[in-house]
Amino acid sequence: MSNHTSFASKATVRANAASLLPIMAVVFIAYLVIGLVMPALPLHVHQRLGFDAFVVGLVAGSQFAASLFSRVWAGHHVDYKGSKHTVITGLLASVVSGLFYLLSLYFVTSPVTSVNFLLLGRAALGVAESFIMTGSLLWGVGLLGDSNAGKAMAWIGTALFAALAISAPLGTALYAGYGFLAVALAATVLPLVGLPLVSPLPATPPPPQKAGTFGKVAGVVWMPGVGLALSGIGFGATTTFVALVYEEHGWEGTWLAFTLLSVAFMIARAFFGHLPDKFGGARVALTCVMLEGLGLGLLWLAPGPSLALAGVTLTGLGYSLVYPALGVEAIRRSPPEAHGLAMGTYTAFYDLTMGIGTPLLGYIANRAGLQAVFLISALSAFCSAPVAWWLMTTPTRPLRVDHV
Repeated sequence: MSNHTSFASKATVRANAASLLPIMAVVFIAYLVIGLVMPALPLHVHQRLGFDAFVVGLVAGSQFAASLFSRVWAGHHVDYKGSKHTVITGLLASVVSGLFYLLSLYFVTSPVTSVNFLLLGRAALGVAESFIMTGSLLWGVGLLGDSNAGKAMAWIGTALFAALAISAPLGTALYAGYGFLAVALAATVLPLVGLPLVSPLPATPPPPQKAGTFGKVAGVVWMPGVGLALSGIGFGATTTFVALVYEEHGWEGTWLAFTLLSVAFMIARAFFGHLPDKFGGARVALTCVMLEGLGLGLLWLAPGPSLALAGVTLTGLGYSLVYPALGVEAIRRSPPEAHGLAMGTYTAFYDLTMGIGTPLLGYIANRAGLQAVFLISALSAFCSAPVAWWLMTTPTRPLRVDHV
C-alpha cells in the first residue's frame, strides 16, 4: 500500500470506490451469516438446551475470543499473502463454522456435548470474521488511499450492518418457523456464495516486509485499541442480551431492536463516514462514545419497548463511527507495510473485551438482573471518552518505516 495512494484525486477515489462493491458484497454475505445466528443462538441455548445467561454469554463471546487470537494472525496474513487470499480463507472458515452448528444439533439430547460443538462453531466463525474483515478493510484502504481510510472502513461497514439489518428478522423467522436447523444450514451454504464473487478479483500484492514489527506496531495502536475495547462492551451487551430482555418482559418485536440498531449504523456511516478523515478520528470518536453511553443509559432505564428501541437506536448511532474513527488513528500512527498488522492488533482489543466482557456481563445478569448489564456498559462507554480526548490532544506521530 504505497504512500502515493494517500494523495489520490477525487476522480480516482470515485473510480476505486466502484471496485469496492464486490468486496462489500462479500462482507455483506459474511455478516448475513453472523446476523442470522445472532437473535437465534441465545434463544436456542437458553430455551432448547436449557442453559442460563452465563452460558449464553459464553457461547456468544467465544466468537470474539477466537477473533482475538486470530486477529494478529489475520493481519500478518494480509501483509504477507495479500487481502484476496485472506478473504477467501475467511469464507472457507465460515463454512466450517456452519458445519459445526449442524453437528451440534445431532447431539441436542446431550446439551453439554451440543453446546461444545456450538463453541467450536463460534470459534471457527471468529476466525472467519477476523480474516474476512481484516482482509476487506485493508483491501478498501489500499484502493482509496490512507487519507480516505475512514471512508473506506465506513463504506465496508455499511455493508456489514446492512446485512445485520436484514438478517435479524430473517434469522428470527427461520428460528421461529423451522428451528435452529434452518439457521445452521443457511450459515453453511451462504459463505459458498461469496467465493465466486471474490475469486475473479485481481490479487493485491503485499507490500515489502521488514521483520520485528509487532512490538512497535502494538506500541502505537494500543491507545486507540483501549478506546475501542471500552466502547465495544455496549455493543456486545446490546446484541447479546436485548433478546433476553424482550423475552423477560414479554415484549413483542425483538427483531425490530436488531433492525433499528443496524439501520442506525448504516445511516450514520453512509452520511457521516467521511467525518473521521475530515475532522480527525479522535474528535469524532469523542462525540460518538458520549452518544453511545446515553443510548445504553436509556436501555438501562427503559420501562417498556418504546424507550428500549430509542436506546438501541441511539446506541447504534453513537457506536457506528467509533471503529472507523479510532481505526483512522491506528492507521495513521503505523507504517504502510504493517497496516494489516496494525488493523489486526487494533481490532484485537475489541475481540478481547467481547470475549471476556460478554460472559462477564452474563454472570452479572445472573446476579443483578439483565438491566444491570446496560448500566455497566454505559459507564464503560463514558470511560472511553478520556481516551479519545488524549488521542485528540496528542499529535499523530506515524511510526517511521526505517524504525520498524
